[in-house]
Parts: sequence; structure tokens; C-alpha cells
Amino acid sequence: MNGPEKLALRFGMASEAGPEDALLLEGRGADAPGQAWFTVPATGHAIGCACCLPRNEAGRALGRLLLARARGEGPFFRNVVVVVRTEAGRAAVEDALRRDPIAVAWFK
Repeated sequence: MNGPEKLALRFGMASEAGPEDALLLEGRGADAPGQAWFTVPATGHAIGCACCLPRNEAGRALGRLLLARARGEGPFFRNVVVVVRTEAGRAAVEDALRRDPIAVAWFK
């Protein structure tokens, strides 16, 4: 058995999201159905440093999206459009896709 099909994740703009897309947004904001926010802490630490592991903010936000989807608390989505403002935000999402146990299991 191969397990569940992984959900596609792509970088883009919020305006590119379609009806089967959720949004992962860098910055500050309140999560809403089909969208989650994450911030990149200004710690000066490298992405994935030992004190910031095992889960970074981007990984936790992806987990919140998935949990809301599973509970029926938001729209069903097949893809996630990631909207980043900074290179650090992009690096945080890419790090989550490599190291975060939930992101690794459920997103590609």
C-alpha cells in the first residue's frame, strides 16, 4: 500500500489560487477557512537550527491547514499556494518540506 496521495504545494500569488487550493501566507494574520499564516522569527538562527527544530512556523501552519481539512472546518483542497514575501519565508517552507514530519508525509 502506497499511502495517501500527497497534496501539491507551489509558490505563487494569492490571486492564482483556484477553488481546490488552500493558501499558506507569510506574515501576520488570523487563519481563516482554507488559509493559514506563518512568520519567520527574527532570531538570527539558520533555518533548521537545533533550537528551532523539529517544527518551524511554516510546518505548523501546514499542519493547521491539514487538520482543518480533515475536520471539515474549512474547504476541501487538493493543492496549496504558498505566498511568501521574503527569501527567508521561502526557505522556511522549503525546510518544512524537508524536515517537518507532517509536511514531509502530506505535501509535495
